[in-house]
Amino acid sequence: MVAPIPEASGEQHASIAVGYSRLMARHLQLQEKNLGILLKGSGLSVKGLMDDTTLLTKNQQLQILHNAIQYSGNPAFGLDFGRALTPPTHGPLGFLANSSPNLVTAIQDFQSFIPARISIIQSRAEYREGNLDCSFEVDIEDNSHLYRCVAEAFFLSMISLVEFVLGDKFREGSMHCKYAKPPHHLEYAKSVHCPIRFDAPVNKLVVPEKLLLTANVSSDFQNYKFALQQCQRMLDELDDSEHPMTHRVRRQLLLHPPGQLSEEAAAQQNFISKRTLARRLAAENSSFRELREQLLKSLATDYLRDTTLSVEAVAVLLNYHDSSSFRRAFKRWTQMTPQQFRQCAAS
Repeated sequence: MVAPIPEASGEQHASIAVGYSRLMARHLQLQEKNLGILLKGSGLSVKGLMDDTTLLTKNQQLQILHNAIQYSGNPAFGLDFGRALTPPTHGPLGFLANSSPNLVTAIQDFQSFIPARISIIQSRAEYREGNLDCSFEVDIEDNSHLYRCVAEAFFLSMISLVEFVLGDKFREGSMHCKYAKPPHHLEYAKSVHCPIRFDAPVNKLVVPEKLLLTANVSSDFQNYKFALQQCQRMLDELDDSEHPMTHRVRRQLLLHPPGQLSEEAAAQQNFISKRTLARRLAAENSSFRELREQLLKSLATDYLRDTTLSVEAVAVLLNYHDSSSFRRAFKRWTQMTPQQFRQCAAS
């Protein structure tokens, strides 16, 4: 018997795409007359489930997931459902990944925009020791069956994305799971072909550097540009009541010339100290430097993709003191030089 989910505390923000719950219903082969089994206790109607514009709260989504696990009777439901989470199931985000120029761009875009689809997951990509660490956290109690289920499904979704671009099984990296080895651990071998470590400090997929510039054979610049705009709109349209300080600082950065707003000035504009600003952003899994660099990276890639400006001119537009500093920053963000990025975007 699976333990019930805890009661919701306080008012919750609806920001999770309903499409994943519909996919669960199809995965469980439920007919319309039986959809109530999946929706029990969630407060969501069948009509709401079928409406593409419906957004779910965290507790609604967890209740539906809880019901799905119970109905399936499958302790490995997270893995089973995760196999169905191919790139196209993520809507515009999947379209963006499918049309991206290479693997590193697909991964970074996926991690940047996943909050627009599944707000209970916070993810980031960082370069460490010659690899790209794609880490994530799930906003659920660590020791719960639901935590492991969501983590398993998200792991397989990321692996599906990587394998789509590679055109082959993902064998050369590694998968690190924050949770203990589950009783159904042998089931992982059906979908995971790289080494797995359980009881790891964080959830992460480690992708070797040599794979990052693998070209995406389905890359299409016009489709990529269109999907990028769609994903950005989805992110902008989310009510930022869950991450108010991150949203506010992002807006402040956009209102100033690139790179010119300091952390001290941002704190003053919010009538708080620099230390308080840092603490509030950290509580939202963010930082001033991260937000600033996200914006600079976004502007830099737009200029390099959509204009014929020289690298030196782009550096000036982004207020870098010299092009060398910009080149180093761009290489740190993308693992490519500006020239390599421009060539990939043009191919």
